[in-house]
Amino acid sequence: MQPTTADIPHHIAIVMDGNGRWARQRFLPRLAGHAQGVESLRRCVRACAARGVGVLTVFAFSSENWNRPADEVSGLMGLLAKALAREVPELSRDGVCVRFVGEKAGLSDSVRRGLEQAEQLTAGNTRLVLNVCFNYGGRWDIAQAAAALAARGEPITEASLHAAMGLAHVPDPDLVIRTGGEMRISNFLLWQAAYSEFFFSPRFWPDFDEAALDEAIASYGARERRFGRTSEQVRSPAPKVQPVALRA
Repeated sequence: MQPTTADIPHHIAIVMDGNGRWARQRFLPRLAGHAQGVESLRRCVRACAARGVGVLTVFAFSSENWNRPADEVSGLMGLLAKALAREVPELSRDGVCVRFVGEKAGLSDSVRRGLEQAEQLTAGNTRLVLNVCFNYGGRWDIAQAAAALAARGEPITEASLHAAMGLAHVPDPDLVIRTGGEMRISNFLLWQAAYSEFFFSPRFWPDFDEAALDEAIASYGARERRFGRTSEQVRSPAPKVQPVALRA
């Protein structure tokens, strides 16, 4: 059963983990798991849009993933190029705005151009914002924001730091999902996830389907988000403020 509209988080973030283990269980190369992971992402984007989610942020490639075997990294770059060519036109037709968040300086010219073209093609879409965190790390995000403020001579405050980060264009995630059975955030959205709800799924990412998404959303809908307040404060309606009559 799908959750009601009132229980839908506006912003869902996902650590898409388990592609390699999914492939190993099937005696396939790791790259086959990553290819299946692209299919799962396509399915998830459609499901989020259908359920009224406003923002989907996915951890596609971390800054630490460069340490993986060279053939796997090369294969991932090839998958990215194919996915951009195949998926972006369809995403644009479906009203999805694609944004890439991460350090672009270390990417090849061809990859960087592909990311920029995808962003330009989908810039006017409003049905769903899809943030793809690529060559991204939470510590990098905080450090680059602080460095940008310092370079401009601006004071570093909570508000200014937040505005200089990679996801400043969207609200913080309401729900963070990690697949693959691991229970850590792995340097993902360290700042933005300060008050997020977390859901850890045992399913590998290629097996994460609409039913699994609904399970995570249902878990979110059953929780009480207090943001530092007490349960009584959350449940009590805000007091009505009586208008003050002004004297002539």
